Amino acid sequence: MAVLGFQAVQFPSLDYHSLPRRRSSSGYINVVRCGIAEPSGEPAPFGQKTRYNDGFFEKVFMALFARKMGRFAAPAKGGIQTEKKRSWWNSDYESFVDVSKRVMQGRSRIQQQEVVREVLLSMLPPGAPDQFRKLFPPTRWAAEFNAALTVPFFAWLVGPSEVVEVEVNGVKQRSGVLIKKCRYLENSGCVGMCVNMCKILTQDFFTNDFGLPLTMIPNFEDMSCEMVYGQVPPPFEEDPVSKQPCFLDISPWQIPTPASVINYKPEKSFLLN
Repeated sequence: MAVLGFQAVQFPSLDYHSLPRRRSSSGYINVVRCGIAEPSGEPAPFGQKTRYNDGFFEKVFMALFARKMGRFAAPAKGGIQTEKKRSWWNSDYESFVDVSKRVMQGRSRIQQQEVVREVLLSMLPPGAPDQFRKLFPPTRWAAEFNAALTVPFFAWLVGPSEVVEVEVNGVKQRSGVLIKKCRYLENSGCVGMCVNMCKILTQDFFTNDFGLPLTMIPNFEDMSCEMVYGQVPPPFEEDPVSKQPCFLDISPWQIPTPASVINYKPEKSFLLN
C-alpha cells in the first residue's frame, strides 16, 4: 500500500527475460502455465474441462473474491456449501463461479457490472485509482508493464496466458496478453457472464477508473481471449460481443436470443424464490 503514496516516477524499461519464456514462430513469448493438471501441460480442447492443481494462494484469492461477491448474491441452492462455511484453504473455483452466477440473478447488465466494480474497489486501498493514474499514465511503458503483471497475477482467474506483441494506434508493442483458454468462461459456460461480469467491467475499470485503456477480445470459438492494454475499447453497441449467442449446448443458463446478452437475465426457472 505504501507505494500508492508515491508520485509518478520514471521506471526503467521492462526486463522480459525475468519471466518464463518459450520459442514461437515470431520469437520468444512470456508464458505462465499456472498449475494445469493436464498431461500435456496445456488447456483441454474446446468442449472439455481443463483440470487444475490450485495451490494455497490461488484458493485464498478464490475465497476472497467469493466472500466479497457473496454479499450481493442470491441464496445458495440446497447442498452447496456457502462461502462463509468454507475455510480460506478449502475454496475451489466452482464455488467462485457459483457465486458469480448468483450475483447475476435478477440484475440487469449494468447492475451486474456495478456490483463487480464495487467488489473490486472494496479490495483496493482508498484513493487507489487516483494513485494508479499517477504511477501509470497512459504510455507505452505503462501498457507493457501492466500486460507483464497480468500474466502471473491473473493466472488463478483466467488460466495460462502469455505476453504478445500487438499494434496500438499503428505502433507495435508488447502490451497484449493472450489467454489460451479462459478458465472463467470455460467453467461458467456462459457468454453473458463473460461479457457482463468480466470483459465490459474490466475494460471500463481500467479505461475510466485507472485511466489506462484496455480492450478485451474474447474468442468464443476456442474460449481464448486477447487483452490489449493501451487500446481504447469500442462502445458496447458497436462491439461484436453485444450480438454473441450463448453456448446453449454447454450452458445451464438459457438465453432466448443473442441480443438478450445486452440485458442478460437468467430464465425464471433458474431464479430462486
